[in-house]
Amino acid sequence: MKAENNCIVIFGASGDLTHRKLIPALYNLYKIGRLEENFSVLGVARTDMTDDIFRQKMRETLITHENAEGETLDNFCSHLYYQAVNTSDSSDYVKLLPRLDELHDKYQTCGNTLYYLSTPPSLYGVIPECLAAHGLNTEEFGWKRIIVEKPFGYDIKTAKALDVQIHRFFEEHQIYRIDHYLGKETVQNLLVLRFSNGLFEPLWNRNFIDYVEITGAEKIGVEQRGGYYDGSGAMRDMFQNHLLQVLAMVAMEPPAIINADSMRDETAKVLYCLHPLTDEDLKHNLVLGQYTASIVDDKPVKGYLEEAGVPSDSTTETYMALRCQIDNWRWAGVPFYVRTGKRLPTRVTEIVIHFKTTPHPVFSQNAPDNKLIIRIQPDEGISMFFGLKKPGAGFDAKEVSMDFRYSDISSSADLLTAYERLLLDAMKGDATLFARTDAVHACWKFVQPILDYKENQGRVYEYEAGTWGPVEADKLIAREGRVWRKPSGTMKKKI
Repeated sequence: MKAENNCIVIFGASGDLTHRKLIPALYNLYKIGRLEENFSVLGVARTDMTDDIFRQKMRETLITHENAEGETLDNFCSHLYYQAVNTSDSSDYVKLLPRLDELHDKYQTCGNTLYYLSTPPSLYGVIPECLAAHGLNTEEFGWKRIIVEKPFGYDIKTAKALDVQIHRFFEEHQIYRIDHYLGKETVQNLLVLRFSNGLFEPLWNRNFIDYVEITGAEKIGVEQRGGYYDGSGAMRDMFQNHLLQVLAMVAMEPPAIINADSMRDETAKVLYCLHPLTDEDLKHNLVLGQYTASIVDDKPVKGYLEEAGVPSDSTTETYMALRCQIDNWRWAGVPFYVRTGKRLPTRVTEIVIHFKTTPHPVFSQNAPDNKLIIRIQPDEGISMFFGLKKPGAGFDAKEVSMDFRYSDISSSADLLTAYERLLLDAMKGDATLFARTDAVHACWKFVQPILDYKENQGRVYEYEAGTWGPVEADKLIAREGRVWRKPSGTMKKKI
């Protein structure tokens, strides 16, 4: 299904996200025919720039990173425009009125407008107010939608304040809080895997599942984002938004129908059922870490405190591991172990469902574990592990796997990137994969006590870059006789 005719207004168009993600995503949607010819992109930022200069910059980006060329590139770039605006000054937004009128008229977009806030979070509340001051938020002539990048608030107090700010000028149905993790094909396929197969749903509960692991590992450090990251940390950067949303999709009940309201109802219910964590709980179930200098792939890498923009006495966590539980009928007593970190051995995001072992292993005292691994990135796919007889005499069991990878069956045209999928959904008005305000509040309600504990008494352990985090994280899961899975970066071989 194609997007409706519309004008996409990107605030922060001179920034890195626009160059790396947004323009390439829109170009690829255009190339595969998912955008109508009647669309336009209006870049907005403080930098003075003409339409032609903006087009040339975007052309260079697409040639370099997307191998774009020929007539398709030329045609796409002809839809790009630019307007310099002081985004903090409401009076300067008057410049948008004639530009938008011109583009809506030229491309017959009926006033449909998608605003994308690719800006610092400090402008998330300012831009909606400035748009509203000039009537650019009303839906009298065409729909108006606004995409807000993470982070949506810094803590529960600022998240609620930001929510109030935006809702003064845009209704909830107009607000699209983007989380690119939910745009990944494997996250969405998790729902199909669970709810379209009679095999899995009867097993997806406390009676058959022993525990669940969710890992979001990054091999890189903070790179050039030290200043930003030090005010964020692993909890805010990854756990509060990405991984809690993934957890909710793993644990949700079947939606009544597949639409935005039903899907988001069920994920919000899970987040509200997360067991509240006291300081005593956190003392035993939370591990925070910070990477130190080491040799990785035969190259020296800096420790976190040596990174540019990071204070030498910073206690910001670059790793966290948490044991949590969901207080509902389906999941009572099943621990969820969630971990994320930088400078780990590989880049990988995956979910591991550990099924309970057979109560009477008649074929072996060491019956293989049954587990289902859902790989979100990279090399997206699914693996299922179970036991079969070893060749030869006897009845000893051997662990084997069945593997599926998206790259085996999907062309690049079929497998949209996260930003391609989410931009297309926003243009179609499908909010299924975007966070709703109640879910955002539920996440912050759960995370706030963790932030407070860390601030007041949480200890941050060291771990060498290139390892799987502090040894205390291994002790956390070993306390119940379990071990973390140590994934490789690929699913091409047995994992």
